[in-house]
Amino acid sequence: MRCTGALLTDKVSENNGIFKVQYKGLRLAQRMQMPSAACMQKNYVPTCIAARKCKTIKAMASPTVAAPKREKDPKKRVVITGMGLVSVFGSNIDTFYNKLLEGESGISLIDRFDASSFPVHFGGQIRDFSSKGYIDGKNDRRLDDCLKYCLVAGKRALEDANLGNEVLNNMDKTRIGVLVGSGMGSLTTISDAVSGYIEKGHRKISPFFVPHTIPNMGSALLAIETGLMGPNYSISTACATANYCFYAASNHIRRGALSQRNEEPQRASRPWDKHRDGFVLGEGSGVLVEV
Repeated sequence: MRCTGALLTDKVSENNGIFKVQYKGLRLAQRMQMPSAACMQKNYVPTCIAARKCKTIKAMASPTVAAPKREKDPKKRVVITGMGLVSVFGSNIDTFYNKLLEGESGISLIDRFDASSFPVHFGGQIRDFSSKGYIDGKNDRRLDDCLKYCLVAGKRALEDANLGNEVLNNMDKTRIGVLVGSGMGSLTTISDAVSGYIEKGHRKISPFFVPHTIPNMGSALLAIETGLMGPNYSISTACATANYCFYAASNHIRRGALSQRNEEPQRASRPWDKHRDGFVLGEGSGVLVEV
């Protein structure tokens, strides 16, 4: 039995007790064969189970599916004008990119704390990090590393886009938003708070514990530091976080903050419509009484 995977069955035929399955939608790198019911009743043992020689599952995209077309409408196109990062390879964009091209791994043994009692002793640890010139002394002592990385990377991205303080101060900051995703937030702050509570009680917990551990604090602090007052929130979707942030931020730019459907205002609020062009402001209040 050859093991593979595909979608949308197209044709099934039987020959000498073996089902041969052909698929459409995905082109198979291999043909998949399955035993018939009769063979299964005769204690049939698939080849890959008996010989332990299952091949790697392969699937190829259908040639009929075209790649997405490049957006040509200037009102919908979004471009990247600045980049900033803090990584295991440092904060230099070119160095980081070249390391990726070379296939170099940034994973190494952990030495920031004693990991010998844990089953895993390695990770993507950042070394020689400096926030000089980006974070003041008070916040540098107070903030979790997670938030420091966000502030430094964000400010470096603005610098790379030639959007320093002098330029930003001459722009409409209500039209510039911040959307920074985080997988979980400030784990060191959480760990310190738990340890402090266990050892010395609730008075040992910092008053900054809650605001510094919520996932959106990276976006919030970056907006506070730069004075940006546009859309501000965070997305947390595990490994897909960055992609969701790119998509959401691009949609903010394409659609704008408010709908401008002035010719038909009654139809302007259409949150799931493909022709949606922004929010619609309104007033009101609602209260429920439960018994």
